[in-house]
Amino acid sequence: MGNRVMMSVVTIVAACFISACSSGAEEDKQHAVDVEVRKEGFPIVDEEITMTMMGPNAQGTEWKDMPFFQDYAEETNIHFEFNTPPASDFGTNLNLALSSGDLDDIIYGPIDLTSGMEGEYGEQGLFLPLEDLIEEYGPNMKKVLEERPDIKKSITSADGHIYALPHINTDHRGKWVNPVWYNGKWLDSLGVEELPESTDELYDLLIQFRDEDPNENGEADEIPISSEGMDPIRMLFLNAFGLKSQGIEEIDGEVRYAPITENYKEYLIYMNRLYEENLLDPETFSQSEDQVNAKGQENKIGLLGGYYSYFLTGEANDEAVNNPMTVPLTSPVSDELIVTASQGFNRGAFILTEENPYPEASIRWADYFYTEDGGVYLDQGPEGYRWEWADEEKNKRNQLPLPEGYDNTEEYRKTLTPSYGIAAPFLNPPLEVKEEPDAFALFTIDETEEKREPYYQVAIPEVSIKREEQKEINTIEVDLESYVEQMEAKFITGVEPISNWDKYVETIKGMGIDRYVEIHQEAYDNWRSN
Repeated sequence: MGNRVMMSVVTIVAACFISACSSGAEEDKQHAVDVEVRKEGFPIVDEEITMTMMGPNAQGTEWKDMPFFQDYAEETNIHFEFNTPPASDFGTNLNLALSSGDLDDIIYGPIDLTSGMEGEYGEQGLFLPLEDLIEEYGPNMKKVLEERPDIKKSITSADGHIYALPHINTDHRGKWVNPVWYNGKWLDSLGVEELPESTDELYDLLIQFRDEDPNENGEADEIPISSEGMDPIRMLFLNAFGLKSQGIEEIDGEVRYAPITENYKEYLIYMNRLYEENLLDPETFSQSEDQVNAKGQENKIGLLGGYYSYFLTGEANDEAVNNPMTVPLTSPVSDELIVTASQGFNRGAFILTEENPYPEASIRWADYFYTEDGGVYLDQGPEGYRWEWADEEKNKRNQLPLPEGYDNTEEYRKTLTPSYGIAAPFLNPPLEVKEEPDAFALFTIDETEEKREPYYQVAIPEVSIKREEQKEINTIEVDLESYVEQMEAKFITGVEPISNWDKYVETIKGMGIDRYVEIHQEAYDNWRSN
């Protein structure tokens, strides 16, 4: 990093005195004392300190080996011992830590941490309130919250405290929710010039995919749509039927539960038709991600559900510009063009626990990432790996060639930084700030501006739910979400006939869905009134 992160030649030093104030079994716990924390500039502390950090490993690389953590430790004098279970197991590990009180100093990028959990553990004293720390030691975060009151009210818990820093994405991909792409080779083979704009037109194209040998191998091995479950492709079809979510959504101020609407029923009928006619892979609900990717790399899939199409096809970036993004679809029950969008930020990305001996230093450590330079640093890793400065003034970055053995940028990036695959605590700046966009990046910018941005709708804003009401939601969700997903698969595959729709709806109502919606309606109304 060097001088590029120096915020000022003048360093204001604040002494932060932290004393041990525990009793019983806590009396022997080591606490820090007399730690001087700089309010500006680096290093953050003059003497090296060490803390513990818990986070979900979605990268496959040990965090201690990442250049980001190694480089930033040298700049800040803040080092970490890491507790990073696999992302798939993180929720279980976090719940065990919270229930036992055996907490690390910092929880980084936690998965499935609800607003109610933030508030509950905050009120119990397990999570530290951050608003005063932000005021004193987080000037960049403070500026963001002043400029984005929507973010501030969404990360503020029902008790009025902020217990976690957010992940904020201003990149053009920041609002993407499950994009879907066409196999461009198949479109070229079939001479398709206009992409489908309705579910009927898509059905016709899928028939062509199935019957007209678009992969040109002389075999009937084409799979028009294949996916690992419905998650990667579901939103394209829900949107076509006038829905923004497979759960709670807000329509003109009214909150509803999408899976019991007539529109959702029509979605199931359509997907069942695709399944019955071998347009949707019969292995959709049983195969792994690796199995889907293997089919994609053999050029057997026509509709590609993935963050980038090359995740499935194995193509190089410059080849993937031939795979166009789907356009929003209409259907017989909805003529509105909808693309579900995230708000561009997530709450709960960085938490200080009651065990943290250096809260001021911890906020300073994270605050740099809410600047453009800091955002690039966390997202792309230190200079010299993915990028280098293109000019002495440090106004422009050049992207460096991939090292040997890496086929695409994401495969390499995930070895450098913990921002891959989780909601890391930072402000992710626009792509053009991070690097000179290549052909693929320019392609995704154009596709987003044309096919997504004009039709963006958020299912429901990030709202704060009171502690007791979150407990009610958790109780309901235990059975509700698994039941809805199981029944989705059964309806689509025909194991459950759609004639049993009314029975399905009654079952959901018996799970307390009216109360579930009521709680979300109240939270939404409170959010809107703030």
